Amino acid sequence: MRLKDEVILITGGGSGLGRALVDRFVAEGAKVAVLDKSVDRIRQLESDYGKDVVGIVGDVRSMEDQKLAASRCVSAFGKIDTLIPNAGIWDYNTSLADLPEDTIDEAFDEIFQVNVKGYILAVKACLPALVASRGNVICTISNAGFYPNGGGPLYTATKHAVVGLVRELAYGLAPYVRVNGVGVGGINTDLRGLSSLKMSERSISEIPLAELLQDALPIGRMPNPEEYTGAYVFFATRSDSAPATGALLNFDGGMGVRGLFSTVGGKDLLEKLNIERGDENGH
Repeated sequence: MRLKDEVILITGGGSGLGRALVDRFVAEGAKVAVLDKSVDRIRQLESDYGKDVVGIVGDVRSMEDQKLAASRCVSAFGKIDTLIPNAGIWDYNTSLADLPEDTIDEAFDEIFQVNVKGYILAVKACLPALVASRGNVICTISNAGFYPNGGGPLYTATKHAVVGLVRELAYGLAPYVRVNGVGVGGINTDLRGLSSLKMSERSISEIPLAELLQDALPIGRMPNPEEYTGAYVFFATRSDSAPATGALLNFDGGMGVRGLFSTVGGKDLLEKLNIERGDENGH
């Protein structure tokens, strides 16, 4: 258990990648606080983990709720070692041409409030505790923070903003708090859309992402949420990542190395090397 006695606060930790992070950090020996908007999900976490997890129902756009989460975490566990701003919403790849003129203002405000302001408020609320613990921040980014077509212009703009935020905070909070980012790729989760675009009831899990990404990613498949969690454990483990701040990890299945004419350049390696075809996951 690499993170025994460490304390982690995660926003949007009730489902999807956030829930997978809670599971992984508890398994690594950490205590975890979760800020999530769903009462049912918070109750489920506390039921599953008892004293190892404290849940706070709230809105990441609210400074009051963020401060409540920070204070509840410190009250329950005495400190905050790692903050993971993770809650987000998606625009379902809505193009500029398809954005209704009369909703652009509202949609822009909504997605930036959650995906960018929510991160800033989380760090602000936890800053005294993070400085005191000489802790770290790990921001969930996205492949959309580095490449096009991971969202429409609204979502992509928010994730590029988070890339800049990681760099600025890494500078501004040095030498007391390290700040890094993980650019995850496609995941089958319950990520929802914008209320202003009438997408709040849509879930990314409704899209056949696994099929779409099978031939689009060099690794040949879409990772599951649990497979993304190791990057966060790495950044949170002080002995492993002490030199890392301002680091941006593309952890997306190899989107940046797709070829011009073919996604995967080594499809015939098994035949060339006379190796029997086994588990495609490498096990």
